[in-house]
Amino acid sequence: MSQTRPVVLITGAARRVGAVIARTLHAAGYDLALHYRNSRAELDALMAELETRRADSTLALQADLADAERLPGLVDATLARFDRIDALVNNASIFEATPAGTITAPSADTFFAVNARAPLLLAQAAAPYLKASHGAIVNITDIYAERPLPQHAAYCMSKAALRMATLALAQELGPDIRVNAVAPGNVLWSENPVKAETPQTLVEQTALQRQGTPEDIAGAVLWLIRDAAYVTGQTIRVDGGRVLGA
Repeated sequence: MSQTRPVVLITGAARRVGAVIARTLHAAGYDLALHYRNSRAELDALMAELETRRADSTLALQADLADAERLPGLVDATLARFDRIDALVNNASIFEATPAGTITAPSADTFFAVNARAPLLLAQAAAPYLKASHGAIVNITDIYAERPLPQHAAYCMSKAALRMATLALAQELGPDIRVNAVAPGNVLWSENPVKAETPQTLVEQTALQRQGTPEDIAGAVLWLIRDAAYVTGQTIRVDGGRVLGA
């Protein structure tokens, strides 16, 4: 189905920040290929909402991103449906505690497979088509890619690898494809209690003295895809100044 509207592939799109990114990009005129792993009911509800606003504008794609053989198929299915791809948003992520002494080789491998390897391989698979559209890649990293979060060594290491992938891909895929990252601070209080710490420490250690929202992240993603024509190889911290704190 050939079309003129731009198309974005978003991983981890069914819930939380991914769903808000999807709504934001859809409202801005993008059609969406929406990846999920297990959250089909949430994705169906999101797609029904978006299809009500613009018919034939979404596609559901299921895959475990740790299975590298499934990744090229996500790009192929997007092209088969929409005949183009203009941006890739690598949002899907595993986040859980891995205190020292509890980390196993398989668990560490899973963090890297989902949080770092999958975005790299998806970028590689999408690159020929993004080059044709002079498109963009946005990786969702974390402020803890730069500083350790206690008891989360595997997560922080995998996000640091994704931050480096952002730099390396920006260098290699330019000038036709821009590659950037968004590093969220605390934007989901109830979903990430460890990152949220306490209301008091959040106020004390964040320059803006408040929590952010998923909409803050989605706005940065939209800017990087649509408006930031001379920006590549950058990580945009959307953390209210949290990285400045103790």
